Amino acid sequence: MGPTIKDLGIDLLDTSQKIDLALQIWASIDFEPKEGPTNAALHRELIRRGNELDADPDSGITWEEIEVHLDDNP
Repeated sequence: MGPTIKDLGIDLLDTSQKIDLALQIWASIDFEPKEGPTNAALHRELIRRGNELDADPDSGITWEEIEVHLDDNP
């Protein structure tokens, strides 16, 4: 297993910094399909969703809204 959150000091970041870091890590992932139609389909769907969010940033919900929903629906 690679380094942990504590090893990297990520546990010391505030929520906003953790989200920013997660988005940077996500953006660094190579989504080029490596094999089969499933990966190609997933790649297209991720691109579609990213484009949709770019076109209408208010179409999504915030992490805080997700947390409230999860807390209300265990």
